[in-house]
Amino acid sequence: MSIIRTYSDELLYGKGYIVLPGIFSKAEIKEANNRIQDCIAQEKQKVTHFQGANKDTMHLQKRVWNLLNKGDIFIKMVQHPKIMEIVGDFLGSEFCLGSIAANCILPGGPGQEPHVDYPYWDMYKKKTFPQNINASFPLNCQVTILLDDFTKENGATGVLPYSQKLCRYPNEKDAKLYYKESERMTGNAGDIAIFYGLTWHSSMPNKTKDQMRSAILIQYLPKFVKPLEDQKQGVKKNIIENASPMLKQLLGFDYPYPKILDSVEASNAEGRN
Repeated sequence: MSIIRTYSDELLYGKGYIVLPGIFSKAEIKEANNRIQDCIAQEKQKVTHFQGANKDTMHLQKRVWNLLNKGDIFIKMVQHPKIMEIVGDFLGSEFCLGSIAANCILPGGPGQEPHVDYPYWDMYKKKTFPQNINASFPLNCQVTILLDDFTKENGATGVLPYSQKLCRYPNEKDAKLYYKESERMTGNAGDIAIFYGLTWHSSMPNKTKDQMRSAILIQYLPKFVKPLEDQKQGVKKNIIENASPMLKQLLGFDYPYPKILDSVEASNAEGRN
């Protein structure tokens, strides 16, 4: 049996997820939560995913997208040094940001179907993916920041250990196994969960009567994968102008492609020498 030595090993070869306690302070969590609740109060219902069986109760899940525009706290959170260290080891040092959003499950919210995450999330359309795609190198790393305590009662994320190795979207038979054997990513507000997006997971039903279960969902991608949210077009100009070097990398400004090569100055643009 192989020995798990690093966080990346655990994501690739182990259970497919890790939970790290106490990464964010109570003050940071409170600020983020307040901003998200303000957005929920002001915005209309937003697009969500993996709710095909729960169309009548979609209003019990709230999404807030493009959080970099919604408060400085999110700019700070998305480039936390510990997260950058782990994700950089997993995806390569020039990784980018695919999305940063909030997901809030209201009391009575039904949760989601078990699924995998972007860019794998439509793998049920098998013919649209390359031949021999496999889990041996990752195209996604998900980070969940717990804004509330995650419990089994309020819908803590479920995850099926080792399922990332299968590299497929769970079918109906798989879903039965998932609900039977999945674990919960429980923890306290301020903790983070990190998982490989190929690991089968879902928000679970919030069975409480008065507890909203909120989290920030951050998607990191290798530098060459097209982001889910259009960072260059969607992030406010003043945020880009004042961005740290790390944030500029996350937004894709360090990676020059695609470009119109007909109009680029003649040079040896790539290569060791």
